[in-house]
Amino acid sequence: MSKRLVIGIDVRDLKVAQTGTKTYLEELCKVFKNMDDTRFKFIFFDNIFPIYSGSNKALKFLGHLRYQFWKQVSLPLKAWVNGTHILFCTDNIVPIIHLGFKTVPVFHDAFFFENPEHFSKIWLKITLATAIPAARRSPIVITPSNYAKQQIHKYTQIPLEKMPVIYEGPKTLKEDSTQNSSIKGNYILHVGVMNKRKNIPALIYAFKKLRDKGYKALKLVLVGKIEDKKFSDNKAEIQNAIEETGLKNEVILTGYLSDDDLAALYSNASLYVFPSLNEGFGIPILEAFKYNLPVLVANNTSLPEIGGNAVITFNPFDAEDISDKMKMVLDNPELRKSLIEKGKQRLEEFSWEKTAQSLLKEFERIR
Repeated sequence: MSKRLVIGIDVRDLKVAQTGTKTYLEELCKVFKNMDDTRFKFIFFDNIFPIYSGSNKALKFLGHLRYQFWKQVSLPLKAWVNGTHILFCTDNIVPIIHLGFKTVPVFHDAFFFENPEHFSKIWLKITLATAIPAARRSPIVITPSNYAKQQIHKYTQIPLEKMPVIYEGPKTLKEDSTQNSSIKGNYILHVGVMNKRKNIPALIYAFKKLRDKGYKALKLVLVGKIEDKKFSDNKAEIQNAIEETGLKNEVILTGYLSDDDLAALYSNASLYVFPSLNEGFGIPILEAFKYNLPVLVANNTSLPEIGGNAVITFNPFDAEDISDKMKMVLDNPELRKSLIEKGKQRLEEFSWEKTAQSLLKEFERIR
């Protein structure tokens, strides 16, 4: 019988991650902690120090240094002391130093390379100086979609054969579709941190065109924090779009919501629209499928790959096209029914249990 495989998982990111990256780590930890398989032992490594989240530049820079110390010194020492065979990090960066273990990072996307203007230059330089060499030293680098895999290869030259694609799953929310939403009436839904990449102003302008075509009672609900980071802040553009369209009372910004409130909004929405300009995966697509929503997505990056034949695509740079596609689905009950049924079927291909099992197969292969 082969020796039990000891898998160390860096969970420090649970303190700071948002939306998809946090969901990825949370959901996998749930599966691993509940797994009854004597072939594997899981150890969850965390940093005891609090993480600074303020705006003071000096303290933020100190925070970056502490993060690098965690990744390059504390974490590998913890992994070595605990007899780890595989050290798994879901936030792009693994230690460059290998103390008797192998490292496996997850590269969720290639945003660092595609949109460097959305990141602090110093932070980006430090991150790439450690993330890329460490990834090249790793036997494999996990990617969430074929699109992400190709883009990461393009910018890093990490061999394609070293980057297995392992799909993700939907966030675990209540499945009771009868729960009441705090928002009354019919509404279109979007969920996610709102930064420049998410293309929210285009959705607002498209929604205005849709209302002008007769849907006066419809609302647009935008769930999630408007990101206020210096380089990716889109607050002014979003507020300007709301003011220009005169839809202050029809566009509802909920901010961050609890899982229960989010489940209620999914349960009672008419349509889910995802206008993002760049996604490595797109977990909200699966969440919308789970709640029997017709889904419309931008015709770019990983979104058509994940949605498959269960989504309608549109040009995210064309508000008229977005508006026409929303109207087409709202006007056609048979199309809505077809999309919902296809969404159910498509969702069967994705789950965190499948993700976990695929990861474990890769870990066993490289042990």
